[in-house]
Amino acid sequence: MLQLLAQQKADYAWVVLDDGDSTVWVDTEDYQLGALVLVDVSPLKQVQQIDDATRWILEIVEQYLSLGITPALLQEEVQRAEQWRQSLTLQSQELGRRTWEIEARREQIQELEENLRQEKQALDTITAQLKTNAQLKAKSPNGNGISDDHSLERSPDDEKSV
Repeated sequence: MLQLLAQQKADYAWVVLDDGDSTVWVDTEDYQLGALVLVDVSPLKQVQQIDDATRWILEIVEQYLSLGITPALLQEEVQRAEQWRQSLTLQSQELGRRTWEIEARREQIQELEENLRQEKQALDTITAQLKTNAQLKAKSPNGNGISDDHSLERSPDDEKSV
């Protein structure tokens, strides 16, 4: 039985495995208890290849430590990346808030435009009525829009009888 510690996701990206996902059965006695090995595992968790990890680990140590990459430097980079992630999260939230505000303002503007359209329509209607009244007034012979037809006028006697 092998206890898997990590799984390679990409060339330089590894994920630490939980205990529940990290046990693989192997029919070999070539390695002692506690030995570090590299294992190729199929999606069905069947071991396809086992290699000693010593050379691979030494290459990693040589590659990174010779460049001055220390655990402290890596920790600083992790902290910087986390700060950057938090900054991006805040920027994203601010952008979302601004987007919401712009959408609310757009809706307000649309409502105002609709109100203006209705008011303009009402004013146009009133203007048309006033023009019609002015035309009627201009057409009447006495200029006051009231017909000179005496049949519509009341005599002073009519008022008394009411």
